[in-house]
Amino acid sequence: MISAESEARKALNRLRRALEKADKELGDLRAALQHAEGDDFPTAVYDELEARLQSAMNFAEEEGQRLQEKILHSGGLEPGRVRRG
Repeated sequence: MISAESEARKALNRLRRALEKADKELGDLRAALQHAEGDDFPTAVYDELEARLQSAMNFAEEEGQRLQEKILHSGGLEPGRVRRG
């Protein structure tokens, strides 16, 4: 694998981990504030932010698939023909 592809995979994995951590932290913050604020909690704002985070996680997943297909294609393999055991 060429260096650029390797760096891209590493960066994508870091992004995925960061998004997963942000999602967990947002969930923890939401739980704590909902408990503390009760009816004053801005549910719609948190719902919107969670949707945006999910969109970013979907983007990272799609980019991961695109990168994998590109790496397989450059290696002479068809992405649909590779099976994992």
